[in-house]
Amino acid sequence: MTTPAPIAARRIPDRQRAKYAGKLFGPRFIYVESFVFDTASSLSTAYDGGHWTFYALSNGGFYFSPDSPALFPVSAFNGYEGVLSRDAFGIACCMSAYSLLSFNPDKQLSKNSADQFHRLREFLMSHPEAQQILAVLD
Repeated sequence: MTTPAPIAARRIPDRQRAKYAGKLFGPRFIYVESFVFDTASSLSTAYDGGHWTFYALSNGGFYFSPDSPALFPVSAFNGYEGVLSRDAFGIACCMSAYSLLSFNPDKQLSKNSADQFHRLREFLMSHPEAQQILAVLD
């Protein structure tokens, strides 16, 4: 029995961001991005916009995370209170957006969002902050 290779994240260079996101979501990416930013604002008062880094996952997944600050205090609607690294915060925001968008009446956006949710969840299970991310999403 072989152990599957761990899922790796690769930073997408800024000059390739639009092309990569477009490949996954097409023009619908504007909805994804908007939902992620809205989620970030609702989860942390420390979030005030700024540049986000995009990541491609070796399993076909995709997420993005804010470049700063290094840590985000989080207050989730489910009662979770804690602090997440910017990477974990980005994962939580993307997964929340993917979950909500998976119920969108636009069938293609719904399908792509559900697919990205599951690919990102697979990746997060080996993340050092997996339990905190899952607690935010629960």
